[in-house]
Amino acid sequence: MAWQKTLQNREEIVLVTSSKAGRPNAVVAISQGFIGRKLLVNDCQMKTTVRNIKENPAVCVVGRKNGEYYRIKGRARLYPSGRYYKIAAKREQEFKVKNAIVIEIKEVFDLDKGQKVI
Repeated sequence: MAWQKTLQNREEIVLVTSSKAGRPNAVVAISQGFIGRKLLVNDCQMKTTVRNIKENPAVCVVGRKNGEYYRIKGRARLYPSGRYYKIAAKREQEFKVKNAIVIEIKEVFDLDKGQKVI
């Protein structure tokens, strides 16, 4: 599927979170690919993002590859240890991982075609 190529390992994405009070936050991050049907992102220095996920796990990801744009909505969970953390730490090439952020994908939207994919 084209949208999955947009989120492959080492692809640049924008991860958007929101506090419980509705204050949005967006960061540029690097996708660490998939584990099954879940997207993995590493928290190496994302203080506001982590705080927001703890308050409100609903997230949005925008990815782009070869001129194709996709918006993914889902629920994020933090893993400071365990299986997901070990995978995240192994895939990270530059920084120390504080948390693995695992996103359960609920919706995929093709922004170019203006249509829901999943």
